[in-house]
Amino acid sequence: MKIELKHGAGGQATGKLIQGCFAKYFNNELLNKMEDGAVLPKMQGYPVFTSDSFVVEPLFFPGGDIGRLAVCGTVNDLAAMGAKPLYLTASFILETGLEMETLEQIVASMGATAKEAGVVIVAGDTKVIEGRGGCYINTAGIGERQEGIVISAHNLQAGDGIIVTGTLGDHHATVLTSRMGMESRVRSDCAPLNKIVGALLEGGIVVHAMRDITRGGLATVANELAEASGVKILLQEEMLPVNPAVQGLCGILGLDPLTMGNEGKLCIVLPAERAEGALKIIREQKYGNDAVLVGRVEQGEGVWLQNELGGCRRIQPLQGEGLPRIC
Repeated sequence: MKIELKHGAGGQATGKLIQGCFAKYFNNELLNKMEDGAVLPKMQGYPVFTSDSFVVEPLFFPGGDIGRLAVCGTVNDLAAMGAKPLYLTASFILETGLEMETLEQIVASMGATAKEAGVVIVAGDTKVIEGRGGCYINTAGIGERQEGIVISAHNLQAGDGIIVTGTLGDHHATVLTSRMGMESRVRSDCAPLNKIVGALLEGGIVVHAMRDITRGGLATVANELAEASGVKILLQEEMLPVNPAVQGLCGILGLDPLTMGNEGKLCIVLPAERAEGALKIIREQKYGNDAVLVGRVEQGEGVWLQNELGGCRRIQPLQGEGLPRIC
């Protein structure tokens, strides 16, 4: 059975789609009321809000799919602000011709990933447009940040250390090879990172800034942080973690892991003296085994890459389009 325009018309077919697919996998007390909005419990801390949209092609790739990606991307945006993710909305734009079985796989993946991350999908919407079987997802997320946590791109200070929580470019390489029909050992790193952040904060680690490394890669994230705080970031080339399969792909296609996106890695900036303690905590978490200290913050401007011989070159953010529809 395929998605038809009637599934977005608001009538009986829409009701059957909602009950037979979305409610089946997003089942929870708030959503099950099926009202126009969800009334959420009072929060103890500061609400943190984000919104995102997902148009990745293909819909399924080694290590993930658009459903898992939608939850992880939203959860990680909240976590990078130091918030505990709590609630998500999920709105779908479906093209006619999409197989119902494919949609159910995506929704099931979203439900499982939300459960893994400890968040609840409380509201959503479905629209159907003419097309060739595509699926697009818009999300919004609400989290709670406790008093005293001040995490911002404007907080970098000379002397800070810079940690990345794992290998660079995995998601970008996976989407690219999947789209090209290439056989490869690479897998997307698509993962919820809120438990890493929660463990750091519960461990008393002071964090100045965090960003999830998505489109544009570490080069773009580092440049945004350096510009926001008016500082210089110095990265150590030999410390940058890159999966050998990704490195090989970069050699073949002339790509740079620094500008390739991830969907399960954080860039964390914190006082250098807390870096070792932070690394110990991160490496104990499910998605933090390969975390490493890759650089430091200095006085000056821009992002620089230093090689083993001490030579430096300026690193610019991603120029041009890069790989479209990566997330």
